[in-house]
Amino acid sequence: MKQFSFIVLIAFFLTNCSTPEKKGNVTVSGNIKGLKKGILYLQKVEDTLLVNVDSVIVEGISEFVMTSNVDEPEIHYLYLDKDDGAQYNDRIDFFAEPGEITINTTLSDFEKDVKITGGKNQAKYQEYKKMLERFNQRNLRLMREDYEATKQKDDEKLMENDKAYKQLLRQKYLYTINFAIFNKKLEVAPYVTLSEVYDANVKYLDTVAKSLSPKVRKSLYGKQLIDYIEKRKTKQEEASRTIDSIQAEEQ
Repeated sequence: MKQFSFIVLIAFFLTNCSTPEKKGNVTVSGNIKGLKKGILYLQKVEDTLLVNVDSVIVEGISEFVMTSNVDEPEIHYLYLDKDDGAQYNDRIDFFAEPGEITINTTLSDFEKDVKITGGKNQAKYQEYKKMLERFNQRNLRLMREDYEATKQKDDEKLMENDKAYKQLLRQKYLYTINFAIFNKKLEVAPYVTLSEVYDANVKYLDTVAKSLSPKVRKSLYGKQLIDYIEKRKTKQEEASRTIDSIQAEEQ
């Protein structure tokens, strides 16, 4: 009798202490080389707030598996909490869509060493970010040159750099708009438009929105882009009416 009671107790303990099976249509797995201890969080934005979808406590083993549920391709974040006082430099963004996603990186350079294998949106997103990095590097070079020119009081160089910066910005915007139009059947198109060139001329944003496939127009980021464009147009119309009213009063 005592032996039976002991077996029942052990069974109860194991049942209540076992880790519940994770459910979701997205599986995110990978390895962080060099990580011995920390907490990994899988995150996404809900109603403008960054929320935790899943988490893993790392103790000795740097491999991880987490899951999420998505109705459509959606940006997620892999955040590493390693108690170094930094809030944003240990976060990797990627497109999560139904299926398996593999993320491998290192502890020493969590963001730069990352290699991600995922779906079609993620592949295109990586392509875009690679080009974006080139624009950023050129921008940093111009900033360093500006700093030196300011110290040397070289006004001619400052004017030259200002012209180069405006041209670089224009190239980035044109590349992003063309990228979005070319990838109009993927959710990455409205996402990069909103995240990188939201302040572009509204006619260019409108061109992107109108080029989107019906499926993408109805997606989370497609709806957000269309809604944002409508708000921009409304503000422009209101500003135009205000100017017309002021000019009419002056006459």
